[in-house]
Amino acid sequence: MHSILVRDYMQRDTHAISVNANTAQVVERLLKSGMTGVPVIDESESVVGFVSEQDCIKEMLNGAFFCDKPPSVRTVMTADVLTVTPSTSIVEMAQTMLHQKPKNYPVVSDGKLVGIITRQHILQALIDNDEDCYLSV
Repeated sequence: MHSILVRDYMQRDTHAISVNANTAQVVERLLKSGMTGVPVIDESESVVGFVSEQDCIKEMLNGAFFCDKPPSVRTVMTADVLTVTPSTSIVEMAQTMLHQKPKNYPVVSDGKLVGIITRQHILQALIDNDEDCYLSV
């Protein structure tokens, strides 16, 4: 298998959300995009967090029950985000995904968000680049 990189399979439209958004806005973005999670960015497009459907469920449940104003994304996002670069190897990513929990990784170049890579992208890259193995199946 030749070297394949994140840049070749990453999704460039990240559906990122502003750190100033609230959880209701996050849920709307997730539902509209079909994503299970999105990067949270600041004004300079730097990744400051990641928020998933799971992160939002509890807050949305509380909000619906108590009719509270939706809290800031800052209260539910994960601030310690694992990111990768466009030049990260797909094989390295696949190995990382075997041991790390995240399903989605923001792709960062020069401190700015440039894409997102998911388990589906990794699987696509692996199958695309292993066709010789599957031709006889």
